[in-house]
Amino acid sequence: MNISIITVGKLKEKYLKQGIDEYLKRLSAYAKVDIIELPDEKAPEVLSENEMQQVKAKEGDRILAKIQADAHVIALAIEGKMKTSEELAERLDHLATYGKSKVVFVIGGSLGLSEDVMKRADESLSFSKMTFPHQLMRLILVEQVYRAFRINRGEPYHK
Repeated sequence: MNISIITVGKLKEKYLKQGIDEYLKRLSAYAKVDIIELPDEKAPEVLSENEMQQVKAKEGDRILAKIQADAHVIALAIEGKMKTSEELAERLDHLATYGKSKVVFVIGGSLGLSEDVMKRADESLSFSKMTFPHQLMRLILVEQVYRAFRINRGEPYHK
């Protein structure tokens, strides 16, 4: 399986980078995982609704340019469907079994994802009703993908 994680914004925190690198190393035994980091759109702190939509649209165009036509896209969004780790594992296993070997997870910037990205997504996934920084979400996602592969292989993993 080829997994891409498209994410908006630069990862600056060393401790998050170390954690992500550790899980990417562990994941290499199961799948090819690429992280595609896209620049966030520069904007002032306070934005009107229209300005927010423009920022999301520009970031969305960058995201969509990186998604291949045959990829199965899972957008991370607060309004997405919540799953247990076992359900995510089952979903990834189902995708691999039925010929969807290219899976793309999309993590938006601080304002979220554009409507066009959400329309392109085959499904949306929520990890919580709470808001997390997109940098931290990257670490949580790679850990859960790693956990999913361990679950699917029947290998032990801390619960």
